[in-house]
Amino acid sequence: MTIIFNRFQKDSSLKSCYRGLILGPSLEQNGGMATVQNLILAHAPSRYTLQHICTHDEGSAVHRGLIFIRAIATFLRTLLSRKVDIVHIHVSERGSVLRTILLARIAFIFHRPVVLHAHGAEFKPFFSKMPGWAQKIISSIFGQCDGFIVLSDFWQNFYISQLGLIPERVFTLPNSVELPTEIPCRQDSSPVNLVFCGRVGHRKGAFDLIQALAELPLHLKARAHLSIAGDGEIEQGQLLADRLGVSDLITFMGWINPGQRDQMLANADIFILPSYNEGLPLAILEAMAWGIPPITTPVGGIPEVVLPNQNGLLVSPGNVQQLSKAIGYLLEDTERRLKLGKSARATAESLDIRTYTHRLGRIYDNVLQCS
Repeated sequence: MTIIFNRFQKDSSLKSCYRGLILGPSLEQNGGMATVQNLILAHAPSRYTLQHICTHDEGSAVHRGLIFIRAIATFLRTLLSRKVDIVHIHVSERGSVLRTILLARIAFIFHRPVVLHAHGAEFKPFFSKMPGWAQKIISSIFGQCDGFIVLSDFWQNFYISQLGLIPERVFTLPNSVELPTEIPCRQDSSPVNLVFCGRVGHRKGAFDLIQALAELPLHLKARAHLSIAGDGEIEQGQLLADRLGVSDLITFMGWINPGQRDQMLANADIFILPSYNEGLPLAILEAMAWGIPPITTPVGGIPEVVLPNQNGLLVSPGNVQQLSKAIGYLLEDTERRLKLGKSARATAESLDIRTYTHRLGRIYDNVLQCS
């Protein structure tokens, strides 16, 4: 993964402290965007004081509308008070894009530098299905922003080539993790604990994983247990497991909090996320930080972090037989599993939150210098 910062130069005109606004979904919301925002707020770059404004939350259409109206009011009040130097907006796809366009336009009116932070795993198909006039509006607003953060080289290339963004304004900043200080010994795991963490449904490949587990030989099924953590189509997953005769091998945990997640990962041996679309999923990075080898797919920014047979395994999206074979391979070969896990941890160390916020601070500095 290439992260280009050589165009940054220190400028003595920078102030000792700046005030930034982070606009994005609720910090209590499930998912990677909330996790990233919480990490940024907890480990703010030096010289930056950050405030969060919630622009979206789960709930009824009325509730979501009220949240956004309140966010606009707070945003305007803060801008009018002149207590903001830089605006950092988190964006994914669908309704998030419309909210971002409105918020960015407001920031432009007040002549405040704007950094957009793109997370959307499905932004590419979303954008391709938009009519031409809508694509032009999105490209125009995104292109007017002073900085544009993407999660990987894959997404950097996409936004530059498809939306015409200025390359010098696009910054690759992979998602980050907080590294656990101690990694458990996994030499003699029995059973071997498989873990899936994400929204249960088609896009994350949860149903493919259940089918792949069912296709394992009997002697390998006897060694494995799968924990599925996440909300979504849990009932459909349970019905599929019942139909395939593997319900006794699977625990559906529902959505879990960070403490429960860490406990689950501490006891895990293999992490599996056979997604069809991704940005750069935090769930994989968190697993790697715990020294767990991932089995995943080469979509979005994943192949820039997970290298086949070096720190994990890659399978084709939707290829259940290939996925089952990969699971069986790591179930049988303990030494290979441990070796990949050790390399996965080394990869995660380069994505530590302290390094991340230092890089984010340099992006802020660059935007302020050029705006």
